Amino acid sequence: MMQLIDGKATAAQIKEEIAEEVKRIVAAGGKRPHLAAVLVGHDGGSETYVKNKVIACEACGFKSSLVRFEETVSQEELLACVDKLNHDDDVDGFIVQLPLPKHIDEQKVIEAIDYRKDVDGFHPVNVGRMAIGLPCFISATPLGILTLLRRYKIETSGKKCVVLGRSNIVGKPMAQLMMQKQYGDATVTVCHSHSKTLKQECREADIIIAAIGRPDFVTADMVKPGAVIIDVGTTRVPDATRKSGFRLNGDVKFAEVAPLCSYITPVPGGVGPMTICSLMKNTLAAGKKEYYQ
Repeated sequence: MMQLIDGKATAAQIKEEIAEEVKRIVAAGGKRPHLAAVLVGHDGGSETYVKNKVIACEACGFKSSLVRFEETVSQEELLACVDKLNHDDDVDGFIVQLPLPKHIDEQKVIEAIDYRKDVDGFHPVNVGRMAIGLPCFISATPLGILTLLRRYKIETSGKKCVVLGRSNIVGKPMAQLMMQKQYGDATVTVCHSHSKTLKQECREADIIIAAIGRPDFVTADMVKPGAVIIDVGTTRVPDATRKSGFRLNGDVKFAEVAPLCSYITPVPGGVGPMTICSLMKNTLAAGKKEYYQ
């Protein structure tokens, strides 16, 4: 019997749990966690993400602040802003919303962030600590997926897990975590656009995590009955019936794949809400100085 993994409901529950903890911290005279976000330009997707992050901060009882720059901002100005946030004792964690305009070196900006405030988990120090299993900020989407697997009590230990995609934001960290003893403890295969045996690998998988960025890429002939499917894809596909003019489409052809699965995440309402919720978890940890003093 196929069960839908409800990321929206799970994220709402976790935000309530965080809000309760923040109440206790503040009541005991502690500091309210503060998340800052830096937004460059007016990209529709980025605007929406940042707005949702601010709303989530309110739900969790965090303080939040938004620093905006025009598309034309210089790299120097942006790095100066990062430096200021690094040294602002009131700010526990902050993010620079990606992607950045072409004239700015994204990696340079990421590396300029103090890793103790890097709640996105993109700094090489956090990525490296994650790879060797040390406490750190884990990037939000992989952390959200781990949380869903845990909350739904989905068995991962010893299972065959295929990760589709090898991005630094999802594919690579997801594979690392699914492989590690204290997290997934699974047998992990990473496939990507140049994998010759991709379909065959998927057909043998107990768990497929699709983060390849191609709408409807995973079809019924790639899924074995009873598999667990985690769909990370969010591509905007034109849809005249929607007020916005588009709909969000996952990497999995949901209608034909869902009947085969034991568990599957929908798009929207699956992994997406959990990503923002993980950012909140990281911000709480930053506020409590849980990983770094």
